[in-house]
Amino acid sequence: MHTVVDRIRRYSHWLVLFFLEGISLYLVLSFSMYQRSVWFTAANAVCGAVVEAEDEFLAYLRLGSENAELVQRNINLQRQNDLLRSEVARLTRDSTYTERLIAERLAGFNLARACVIDNSVMLRDNYLVLDKGSADGVREEMGVVSGTGIVGIVSQVTKHKALVMSVLNSKSSISCRIRGSEYFGYLRWYGGNTLCVSLDDVPRHARFKLGDAVETSGFSKVFPAGIYVGNIVKVRDSKDGLSYQLVVQMSTDMANLKNVTVILNENDSVDFQ
Repeated sequence: MHTVVDRIRRYSHWLVLFFLEGISLYLVLSFSMYQRSVWFTAANAVCGAVVEAEDEFLAYLRLGSENAELVQRNINLQRQNDLLRSEVARLTRDSTYTERLIAERLAGFNLARACVIDNSVMLRDNYLVLDKGSADGVREEMGVVSGTGIVGIVSQVTKHKALVMSVLNSKSSISCRIRGSEYFGYLRWYGGNTLCVSLDDVPRHARFKLGDAVETSGFSKVFPAGIYVGNIVKVRDSKDGLSYQLVVQMSTDMANLKNVTVILNENDSVDFQ
């Protein structure tokens, strides 16, 4: 305690000086507008310089982590760009290949080109209306395809119009197989996703993998064999557990159909080009 008192006594003149300087500064700033403005201007400038220096110093310290983050972002963007390029190339290649393959499968058949004038995809039982009818050789039970795959089967016909049962119809059942094998099932739609259908009754001993193509089997007169349907994206067990139910992503966007082709019977020799 005596040491503290001795130090205060020893430096008391400095304490008095600082006290008087403080009072003087207070009086100057309180009663002189000019001095006050000069003081605050200088103080703001000093504070601004200090804050700026601090920000620059902290930013410098963060450069390493920010550079690492930018590098990672660039890597991710490059990967996404590569994936998009490969996907675009794949889709372009697949679309061209599919159209060529469908054209090959339909060689020897008489075809009637038609436009879709009405279409539904949101109902349980969906239909399309075409601008071609019996006057153009269209009959009931004829298959309808697009450049990307199957569309449906002609259900009713008038002279200049045709009603087509869409693949997206609960009553539709089309015999299809896994490409490159003889394993087949029946293509059905149970509602929901308009881009996915089910291939039912595929035998348990069938060999396949995700991504395999599904095509028409040719077991009916409606569609010739080999018309592309889509690709397997998921595998489920049937309700009774005796077979597989394959979820197939269709190649044809049924909600975006404009031009289709009706497959006329082979013995129908009328030319509709």
